Amino acid sequence: MAVHHPTPGNAHDSAEELRTALKEHGITLPSLGVDLTSFAGSYAPLVALGNCNAATARKLAEVLRKAAAAA
Repeated sequence: MAVHHPTPGNAHDSAEELRTALKEHGITLPSLGVDLTSFAGSYAPLVALGNCNAATARKLAEVLRKAAAAA
């Protein structure tokens, strides 16, 4: 099995993949991106989900509930 070494590119790619998936459901997290401060730590770079309004939070919860029910 290949060893996975987190890189800044992995965090960026993951954030973009999530942005695309959310967009497919009409959801936008304006602050979604790579957490630059996480590069100072010894752990993998983090994806910052950021803030959203209540309507977006409800839409995200709805999409997650539907996905869980379909699984």
